[in-house]
Amino acid sequence: MADTTTPTPKAPRAKKSAPKVAPETHAKLRLRVRGYDHKVLDQSVKQIIDTALRFDAQVVGPVPLPTDFKKFSVLSSTFIFKNAQEQFEIRTHKRVIDILNPNPKIVDALTNLSLPSGVSVDVKMM
Repeated sequence: MADTTTPTPKAPRAKKSAPKVAPETHAKLRLRVRGYDHKVLDQSVKQIIDTALRFDAQVVGPVPLPTDFKKFSVLSSTFIFKNAQEQFEIRTHKRVIDILNPNPKIVDALTNLSLPSGVSVDVKMM
């Protein structure tokens, strides 16, 4: 007759864990610069980067982001001529700059920086 012994159970395998990576201890200052005129925006970005490099900071960017288009159609005539329309658009150009390991002098210099009108800067600490 055939041997009808029960198979022995296998020992449970140890789970493989992902390699442990040390968390980043680098602070990062992310500047998001927006403006309607791309030439003025690029001048402002250059001014920000020059200020950061003056204090020996590592700068990543500027990284251009997609341009936002807002389009408007306005009727030229008030009554009958529906086909007579004027079309306008507003373009918002955006750039992102990362400053690695910022010190308080850099933050103070960036807050005292005078940028032209029409350029807005959002600062986020990461």
